[in-house]
Amino acid sequence: MAREKAKVTIYDVADRAGVAISTVSRVLNDSPDVSDRTRERVLEAIEALKFRPDRVAKTLAQQRACSLAIAIPTFTTPFHNELLKGVRSMLVGKDHDLLLFDLGSQSPLERLLNMLKRGTVDGLLLAGIPVDEYLAPELKALRAPVVLIGHHHTHFDCYYWDNDTGAKAAVNHLIKQGHRRIGMIRSYTDSYLQKKRIVGYQEALDEAGIPYDASLVQSGTTEKHAGFSEEHGYEAMQLMLKIDPPATAVFASSDVQAIGAWKAIREAGKSVPEDIALIGYDDIKTSKYIGLTSIDQNMEGVGREAAQRLLFRLDNPGTEERIARLVVPELRIRESSRYHHPS
Repeated sequence: MAREKAKVTIYDVADRAGVAISTVSRVLNDSPDVSDRTRERVLEAIEALKFRPDRVAKTLAQQRACSLAIAIPTFTTPFHNELLKGVRSMLVGKDHDLLLFDLGSQSPLERLLNMLKRGTVDGLLLAGIPVDEYLAPELKALRAPVVLIGHHHTHFDCYYWDNDTGAKAAVNHLIKQGHRRIGMIRSYTDSYLQKKRIVGYQEALDEAGIPYDASLVQSGTTEKHAGFSEEHGYEAMQLMLKIDPPATAVFASSDVQAIGAWKAIREAGKSVPEDIALIGYDDIKTSKYIGLTSIDQNMEGVGREAAQRLLFRLDNPGTEERIARLVVPELRIRESSRYHHPS
């Protein structure tokens, strides 16, 4: 009988209480970073299993940090850097390790599934990956809280953006400035967010009575970061400059594309905004310093809220209510579009 009791581990307690191992560890060490309800559930599991950690086991429990992960297509772009800033700000002063999983833009789902099979994390932030009927069960099998960023799913807490409304706000601003020949720089992919931004672009034109011209929607050839790069914007703008009659304004699907486009405009001997007005998307830090009008997605704030929700889930795994927050982007007008085009 004594041998059976000796076999009970912290893992058994976590499984019975329905919490992460790190949560059991915090209860064992009288950490204040646990809700009363969760603490009571863990203590009940400890008593029911007659779990008695010895000195060595308790030392291990004290040393074990909670392992959280954020899985993203890349962490080298300004967009994802802003997200990571928000996530990191919520973990300052907490006994949590943050693991970064770079899924890449070529086969992100395959890499994600391989990560999930290892099941080595206590909580997961998943950014930029749509969750379908196949992926959802795999995420649930992780038996750890999951919070989505950038996509919506009824089974998970999620924070996602209103991409078509953001794109529409950008194009409406250009229309109010007197522009009728408005181009768009898009990525070469047909991702969900890219499709929604194209929809917003088209809706704004349609409501203003401006015919849609497919030749004014251009993409580059550089494939890194799924086309959301300075090189891609530069290449697309070079193609845009060859169109006759020319575009007098350009809406880019990302700030980095707009920055690349700005270089192409300058090399062509034209100026922004007098010859061509320019708007980006994301409102990265650089945009504020170079005067680029952009659509602010509050990436850092979203990263902070998502991380906060993940921490809540760690201590309240039984909470059924899910958060589904739609973030509406805001237009930030700066010098690159602050010029009224003569009709």
